This record gives sequence, C-alpha cells and structure tokens, in this order.
Amino acid sequence: MTTKLSDLGLVLAAAHFSADKHRDQRRKGSRNTPYINHPLEVAERLNRIGGIEDATVLAAAILHDTIEDTETTAAELSRLFGADIAALVEEVSDDKDLHWRDRKRLEIEHSAQASPAARLIKLSDKTSNVADTVANPPGDWTLQRRRDYLTFAEKVADGCRGLNGQLDAEFDRILAEARGKLR
Repeated sequence: MTTKLSDLGLVLAAAHFSADKHRDQRRKGSRNTPYINHPLEVAERLNRIGGIEDATVLAAAILHDTIEDTETTAAELSRLFGADIAALVEEVSDDKDLHWRDRKRLEIEHSAQASPAARLIKLSDKTSNVADTVANPPGDWTLQRRRDYLTFAEKVADGCRGLNGQLDAEFDRILAEARGKLR
C-alpha cells in the first residue's frame, strides 16, 4: 500500500476494488443479482449485527471472494491493502483447483482452526448464503440440494461460533427460518 488510508478510506477502497473485480459477475440465484451485493452484505452484517468496527476485518470481508472468484492474487491484495488483509482473504478462500467435495470437507475442517477474524467473516458469509438458499436459490438447485447446503453451512458455522453472540444468534435465526421454508 503506497499511502496510509483512514479506516473508512480502507473500507471504501476495498469496496471499489471488489466492485471492479466482480463487475461482470452475477450471483447464481434466480434473481441474477450483481455479485458485489454479496461481499458488501457480508461486511454490512458484521458491522450491523456483530458490532464489528475493525476496518481490516470489514475490508477483508468485502474482498473475501476476490482470490477465489476473480483473477486477484494474494500478492496484489497485499500490495494494495496490506499483508493482514491479504492473509485474511487467503484464509477464507477455497482452492478452486480441488473437487467441490474436497473443498467443502476442507472448509468444515478448517473453520474451527481459522483465526478469529476469519471465523467472523466465514460465519457472516455462511449466514448470507443460507439466506440466499431460500430467497434467491440457484435455479438448478433441487430442494434436496438446498437442504444439503444448509447442513453443510451449519457444520462450517459450528467451527466459527463463540466469538460473537449476535452473529451466532443471527446465523441460528436465518438457518431455522430457511429450514422452516425448505421442509
């Protein structure tokens, strides 16, 4: 990073960078929403529900899918946003070179060993994804696949619990709502 940004400047720079990197992407859901809505929601939920004000965590939340879903590298994030943010984004990124079953298994296994900041981001990400599983599901997902996703997300969330009671409770609320609607 060439100049020191204020906390707000850092979060806004992350939002701008993420919006540019995800500019041509859409969520898989039937509403075809712009992808950037998701990382912004993850960060907003951390702040609004969890009371998280740490700019590093919020910026990393906004950037959390850039390595995984765009051509962004950890080195690029480190240069632009610093090593701490780059490391957090790397920590929450899946290796897309692996088979999806292996990625999901590793995500569950790694969630409990992740750093506290990564666990907060991961929990907020799963909360957002669970909500979308009901409100904006991928068009080709069967009811059973949606139910299976809820079970997977709960296993990941279980490894992320215990850091923020509000975020834990929000996940539980969204999960219960989703299960009720997907009976």
